[in-house]
Amino acid sequence: MSLNNALDALLQSTVEKGDLPGVIATVADRDGVIYERACGMRAVGGSTPMSMDTFVWFASLSKAVTTTAAMQLVEQGKLDLDAPAAKLLPEIGKIQVRTGWNADGSPILRAPKSPVTLRNLLTHTSGFAYEFFNEGVIREQESTGTPNVVSGTHATMNRSLVRDPGTAWEYSIGIDWAGRMVEAASGLRLGDYFAKNIFAPLGMGDVTFQANEEQLSRAAAMHARLPDGSLTAIPFGIPPDAEVDMGGHALSGRVPDYLRFCRAILNGGVLDGNRILAATTVELMGMNHIGDISVPNQIKTFMPMLSNDCDLHPGVDLKWGLGFVLNVQATPEGRAPGTLAWAGLPNVYYWIDRKTGVTVVIATQIMPFWDAKVRAMCDEFERLVYRHL
Repeated sequence: MSLNNALDALLQSTVEKGDLPGVIATVADRDGVIYERACGMRAVGGSTPMSMDTFVWFASLSKAVTTTAAMQLVEQGKLDLDAPAAKLLPEIGKIQVRTGWNADGSPILRAPKSPVTLRNLLTHTSGFAYEFFNEGVIREQESTGTPNVVSGTHATMNRSLVRDPGTAWEYSIGIDWAGRMVEAASGLRLGDYFAKNIFAPLGMGDVTFQANEEQLSRAAAMHARLPDGSLTAIPFGIPPDAEVDMGGHALSGRVPDYLRFCRAILNGGVLDGNRILAATTVELMGMNHIGDISVPNQIKTFMPMLSNDCDLHPGVDLKWGLGFVLNVQATPEGRAPGTLAWAGLPNVYYWIDRKTGVTVVIATQIMPFWDAKVRAMCDEFERLVYRHL
């Protein structure tokens, strides 16, 4: 059976079993797209099929794009990976480390032992944390009235550090702060910077922070996995007039457009003759930037409506580059050591295997994250890709 037929059969069977309402999957090598398929429906029980034009929330797939923007400005000398971020954003220099709680429930704070840098922000070693993976952030938000991260407000970013910068990996809003550094260094709002310097060169015209009515008319429904394993469509949307273009999670768009971004990284920063990064910068982004610190394989959820507990790659050591998780060893499913990858809350996944020369983007719109049925499909998809290469 050919690769295309094998992947078609997998997606079709997963949808027919009712494991998910719809899915979009794409594969490319260095020469171009070798597979793309939309399967199932945009909404469970609906009649509008998924298509390659279906609009999806990319969530944390936004992070690699924001990192790319920051690295463009590093190349130009407008940003410095290791200078204090407060040189550009004085407000980040005022944020302190939370060490405990006062009797009235307010946080106990002290100054960080070192300043937050752009490298810290891009590697999740800044000391910031997300509420869904850190119980203390939830408690602080409740005690201070700080809105959650999906609010797209300046207020949500003014949360305490949970660790000193550079001391641990903690998944976080660091990339949102990096996006604000891009704005400060470029003089452009983040979405405008992306449109001019990444989306236009790569032909990604259908990716945005602010979806218009036409794009929303093509959007897949967001779904929740219920305790009995069934799915239901739920209301969900990024705030249409967000104060901040949240570079960590707020992009939406077409999967084929995001594949174009992955192809550019796969090809050393260039696609169809349009270069967005120097090849040496892409190499730098694919190196370990957290030293002896490791990305934990197991991440516990504190907001089960948004994420399950995660076991990212059992038995595989994980590091972080600039914008991507890196597997130190080959995965059992086949990706080579040093592959660049990450994922987003609605069970959207990608990887960029520069050694083998293949990149994959798979998107559903199902929460909570790390859904067992979606993960089983993705693992088998990966095995089939490498078996046929």
